[in-house]
Amino acid sequence: MTERSAIQIPGFRGDVITPEHPEYDGARAVWNGTVDRRPRVIARCSGSADVAAAVRFARDRDLEIAVRGGGHNVAGTAVCDDGIVIDLSAMRAVSVDPVERTALVQGGALWGDVDHETQAHGLAATGGIVGHTGVGGLSLGGGIGWLMRKYGLTVDNLVAAELVTAEGEIVRASTNDHPDLFWALRGGGGNFGVVSLFKFALHPVGPTVMAGPVFWPAEDTTDVLRFYREFLTDAPDELGNVIRLGTIPPLPVVDEDLHFRPAIAVASCYAGSVEDGERAVRALRQFGTPLVDLVRPTRYVDHQSGIDDTVPH
Repeated sequence: MTERSAIQIPGFRGDVITPEHPEYDGARAVWNGTVDRRPRVIARCSGSADVAAAVRFARDRDLEIAVRGGGHNVAGTAVCDDGIVIDLSAMRAVSVDPVERTALVQGGALWGDVDHETQAHGLAATGGIVGHTGVGGLSLGGGIGWLMRKYGLTVDNLVAAELVTAEGEIVRASTNDHPDLFWALRGGGGNFGVVSLFKFALHPVGPTVMAGPVFWPAEDTTDVLRFYREFLTDAPDELGNVIRLGTIPPLPVVDEDLHFRPAIAVASCYAGSVEDGERAVRALRQFGTPLVDLVRPTRYVDHQSGIDDTVPH
């Protein structure tokens, strides 16, 4: 049975969570554990109508608004002090049209939700490199990911959005509907509304791709970066890479004596056939003397979530 809050939001059907609610501390926590803010009310929405009701409630009472999607933002902007958090975390549905090659994604979905549904059809859009990143924050901020060299940033794959304006109105933004607003949403950097539904274009990817990291000793960093600069000049657009300076993670497939050793890594994901991918990364894998080579045919969904445990909440 859901606890009933002392604060009532007219026209709201989701959960209203206030400081006396037993779920309050969990509901206000975000990915960055140093963020410790105490909103007056958390409105956990069930759909766009709830989002609109929460915005109107905040306007009527002059409350500061924070919007929570995945809660991954390092600065903790998904939660505020003494205001209202419009919480989309219960809105995670993803619907795929494999013929049109599009996906409708609710504003609280995580990239793992999107990958799970789209890969059932061998499709994908450029998403984050951590599966528990929120779709909303990543998309509206630009969105880098493994597929960006071939298919652009996440925001380049956004074809329409349903959002609630500051007036509490539900509108659609696309190239044909409110085109100026649609332009602003795609990386404009401001807060132009609460996006409750995204529509993304999808592309054939996977389900198996050539992907994974190669690690070299940290002292080889300069040589690796110089090689990589030249290597990338002729690399096909299908090859996405991420460079990381850090330590080798304590994975079961890595010898224990290499766990946490300082290293430079170049991780790859090829958005094409495994055979073409093997040829594309061959020179990279053969450069110098790698400590660990984990490049192999792998499921795209597994590669997408491969480092989730290294960036826990």
